[in-house]
Amino acid sequence: MSASDRSRSLLSSSAVMAAGTIFSRLSGFVRGILLAAALGIGLHADVFTIANTVPNMLYVLLAGGVVNAVLVPQLVRSMKNDADGGEAYLNRIVTLAILFLGVVTVLLVVAAPLLMRLFLDPAYYGPDRRAQLDSVVAFARFCLPQVFFYGMFVLVGQVLNSRGRFGPMMWAPIANNVIAVGVLVAYLLVFGAASGAEKQGGFTPGQEALLGLGSTLGIVVQLLVLVPYLRAAGVRYRPRFDFRGAGLGHTLRLGVWTVLFVVVNQVAYTVVVKLASGGTVGESATGGVEGTGYTVYSNSYLLTIVPHSIITVSLATAMLPLLSRYAADGELTSIGRTVASTLRSAYALVVPVAVLFAVMALDLAQVIWGYGAAASDYGNFAPTLTLFGFGLVLFTAHYLVLRGFYALEQTRLVFFVQCAVAATNIVAALLLTRGVDPSQVAPRLVIAYACSYGVGAAVSYTLLVRRVGGLSSRLLLRFLVRLAIAAGLAALVAVGVREAAGAVLDLVLPGRGLVRAVLELGAVGLCFLAAYVGLARVLRITEVNDVMSLVLRRLRPGRGGRTPAGPASG
Repeated sequence: MSASDRSRSLLSSSAVMAAGTIFSRLSGFVRGILLAAALGIGLHADVFTIANTVPNMLYVLLAGGVVNAVLVPQLVRSMKNDADGGEAYLNRIVTLAILFLGVVTVLLVVAAPLLMRLFLDPAYYGPDRRAQLDSVVAFARFCLPQVFFYGMFVLVGQVLNSRGRFGPMMWAPIANNVIAVGVLVAYLLVFGAASGAEKQGGFTPGQEALLGLGSTLGIVVQLLVLVPYLRAAGVRYRPRFDFRGAGLGHTLRLGVWTVLFVVVNQVAYTVVVKLASGGTVGESATGGVEGTGYTVYSNSYLLTIVPHSIITVSLATAMLPLLSRYAADGELTSIGRTVASTLRSAYALVVPVAVLFAVMALDLAQVIWGYGAAASDYGNFAPTLTLFGFGLVLFTAHYLVLRGFYALEQTRLVFFVQCAVAATNIVAALLLTRGVDPSQVAPRLVIAYACSYGVGAAVSYTLLVRRVGGLSSRLLLRFLVRLAIAAGLAALVAVGVREAAGAVLDLVLPGRGLVRAVLELGAVGLCFLAAYVGLARVLRITEVNDVMSLVLRRLRPGRGGRTPAGPASG
């Protein structure tokens, strides 16, 4: 297969995963809209959001790094080299995961009150915040069982990925979001939207049970959706407990450095969550200044990470098995060429989206979150959204380059790179949020995020260049210059259209209504897209043209009839 054929195959597989991710994110947006409408974006919302975020953080801390980055290359090798096609290895891995995650989850639920001290600002433990603290702990107990189901979902999904079935893992979260939407609709019908002093208070036991148990049910169903696909992929799981001498030691030795990588990353994120929780819990001590806390930070991140999930993760997931094969065959040059090509493809879409976020942050925030309890507060999202877009550009480079190290099984080196990233994030976050107004907490934390991944991108790129002999740096530099010109000129067009549209709409739809925001967003987005695609053609940015051609081919009648598993299995 030629390099161009491999590139088209990678884009095709990525498009399948991107489609699933798009639908998942769309349903997730509905969930986010309802959550903001029900709880607002202040302290009341932070109480639930922080507790519901901790299980995912703990899963990533305890097992996520090993499952995502280490097991895929090992599963590919066992399928290729073991006489039974990797069946015994897979059964041992799944059995070990069930035992480990089960025991850890029980311990976490029991230790919930102590555990939450790691993530909460000390102000939560003041006498005037007793109700909020009690609700955080109650939510944690309801939500912590998610650790087990998150772990098993990602493990099963990666087993399917190693067998070329990329679609199910990307589509299954839709079931979780559907359940979450149903739970929030029920919450609004039963309890209504938070208002007045309630937006700073705790929850009743009934509210805690509905939101907490409903959130966990969604993760359970998300896992169950994948089970039938295992059988279709030829996987027949049978528990095996003969772990000694089965080759798991090599996997776990690789996993040690990946676990340390994740530990360092999660330590940094724990600091961020704790600092963010202080943005809303301390509002009453600042003369009524409205704070931006973890809900604003995390929801802004979830929106700006959509391009990463749709574009970068899809490309990286399809790329990693290919990189693993190159590494097994000692083809270092091919690793460098594939990483560089994938980075250009990702940037061709991520960069313009980040620029558009900056141009249209306020309208985006209003369209997505400006309802119910958040109807008067959505403007608090705009600065954080703008800054996260540019941080995403730096994160994308770091994320893709690290896939090369994972394929080479250089997890120890990745750990030390992440130490630099985490240290930068912690130091910058502490310095930037010290003594600032509560309204500035979330934006300052995003600046710290961008600083940390700027360091990570520079260090990881330099080290991979030395390891594989190059990443086509001159080609990448020329590409980035042309990309910056195209995105910059398209941004000027978008700003001009926004100002013109605003002047017209001032006459027809004065004020900041939802209809006006949708019209501005649509007009500016379409003009920006048209200008960017046109400039990309003029400047011969072939990566943009390749992606657009793939999209257009799939939209033509009679040309998009392949099932989600089709391209991956070809």
